[in-house]
Amino acid sequence: MALLQISEPGQSPDPHQRRIAVGIDLGTTHSLVAAMRHGTPECLPDEQGCVILPSVVRYLPPGTGSGRQIGFDALAAQVSDPHNTISSVKRLMGRQRHDLAAQGVVDKLPYTVVEGEGMAAVQTVAGVKSPVEVSAEILATLRYRAEDTFNDDLFGAVITVPAYFDDAQRQATKDAAQMAGLNVLRLINEPTAAAIAYGLDQAAEGIYAVYDLGGGTFDVSILRLTRGVFEVMATGGDSALGGDDYDRALADAVLAMSGLSVQVAALPAGERAGWLAEARRVKEALSSRADSGEPVTFAAVVHGQSIQLSVTHDQFADASRELTQRTLAAVKRVLRDARLDRGDVQGVVMVGGSTRMPVVRKAVAEFFGHEPLVNLNPDEVVALGAAIQANQLAGNNTDGELLLLDVIPLSLGIETMGGLVERIVPRNTTIPTAMAQDFTTFKDGQTALALHVVQGERDLVADCRSLARFELRGIPPMAAGAARIRVTFTVDADGLLTVSAREQGTGVEARIDVKPSYGLSDEQIAAMLQDSFSTAQQDMAARALVEARVDAERMIDATRSALKADGALLTADEQTTIEHLIQATVAARELTDPAAIEAATEALAKGSEEFAARRMNRSIAQALSGQNIDAL
Repeated sequence: MALLQISEPGQSPDPHQRRIAVGIDLGTTHSLVAAMRHGTPECLPDEQGCVILPSVVRYLPPGTGSGRQIGFDALAAQVSDPHNTISSVKRLMGRQRHDLAAQGVVDKLPYTVVEGEGMAAVQTVAGVKSPVEVSAEILATLRYRAEDTFNDDLFGAVITVPAYFDDAQRQATKDAAQMAGLNVLRLINEPTAAAIAYGLDQAAEGIYAVYDLGGGTFDVSILRLTRGVFEVMATGGDSALGGDDYDRALADAVLAMSGLSVQVAALPAGERAGWLAEARRVKEALSSRADSGEPVTFAAVVHGQSIQLSVTHDQFADASRELTQRTLAAVKRVLRDARLDRGDVQGVVMVGGSTRMPVVRKAVAEFFGHEPLVNLNPDEVVALGAAIQANQLAGNNTDGELLLLDVIPLSLGIETMGGLVERIVPRNTTIPTAMAQDFTTFKDGQTALALHVVQGERDLVADCRSLARFELRGIPPMAAGAARIRVTFTVDADGLLTVSAREQGTGVEARIDVKPSYGLSDEQIAAMLQDSFSTAQQDMAARALVEARVDAERMIDATRSALKADGALLTADEQTTIEHLIQATVAARELTDPAAIEAATEALAKGSEEFAARRMNRSIAQALSGQNIDAL
């Protein structure tokens, strides 16, 4: 008799076989890959023993060797060949050039950013390269490192993204991973990955803040940690704020100290790259010497002239104070979203290499009233947490699964009559999630429904962001309000959105995977949230006006339709009276006072009550005509 081996769901049938899954932190300035080895997560080194891979790709002229350099080799050419050496490409993921230009991101980059297909792209000597292609080069390098370490193929990878990455940015990250030959097990938020590492290492429970300041992005999340459950209560941040900005602030400060009225962004590309590289070196040196207070010499070239100045830690703190305050402003917003005071937070997890700066640690400690947690390597903690999650998803861990409860940053809904937004998924809803709401038709005989998916907190579509449009066709012609269309929003574990619409009676269905061509910046998201608070009263008034006008139009259309079908039930005087009421409602509909419109609509409804009763009586009489009471 043959013996068949069975296994737990998601686990290998062979108890000696282990699926190799890795966690990847795809960062703005550097990236890492980690995996579970000997029961503990650890970052995987390259041949030189270095775990960090600079997120930099240099493209070479066609016919030159491999055509590109990646990591430290590319970083070394950042000053000599800035136009073809691509760094901080994460800032371009899923974004359009004109949005980046409006935020000043394009001016800060030493290479040329052009409008690409669906998102911004980079002009290089090897042609136009999309951020997805550049990111794929970095991910592929990490994949090869992992495969060389284990001498085997990878089963899959968990890749981390900033908590505020929207649908387009997440999709771009997924596309880059697939281009690199990786099977994406899940995208998880960077703060969540950090919480996994800290939660398991320290058996931490309670409410924690994750303060994640990387090279190019800043995220803050409030998490409730209980055994095996990591729930994101609220999240926020700034995708255009990171260690790179501290470098620029220091470089600009040194230029000002030198008596020059130029900013680093206005320097020629080569000199600009040199100033930023020197600023980074000085920043790191000051951070390591903060206790001694010893100054560091800043040496760079501007317009062919050598500049040398001593920079103190206090001078660096002054130059970067505004940036640090921006991070704390985001922390306050997220605490408000979570309905918490800073005293409710038991601990602050510091993530990202930029949190090594004493100016940052001191500001965070003063804000929360206690020292932050820094006992795990801030560069590695995100990758380590992703590796733990990857090991779970690969079915290698027999001790149970982590439950990750991330949230969406802005409400999702659809446009209804009059340009109003009906929110279906509120912001800060835990994902994955699926929510549905029933809608109906507005016009008699309507056989199609146009659905407009929007994102935002305002009541009017014009004040929100459009995500997608699609149509539901094949609805049987019915009276207005008779059809029942269920619209379902599904947000998966990666934060990607699918919207479907189904007519309940016939089963006719349409759906769309929402893949917008560009993403919202965190400044835009913060502005949208701020607008929703500051204009709440105005939005309520605007919504009331639109709803009153829609109700009036519906009543006018219904009454005119009834007159056309059954006007013979009325006398001439009665018809004239109802016509006058219709005209009064039409005139009132143009007013800006909702109460006046509602009064006219109510008057029309009251004036046509008798007409409606006669129509109903006649319909019942026709239905009963010729019928036997026993049969009924």
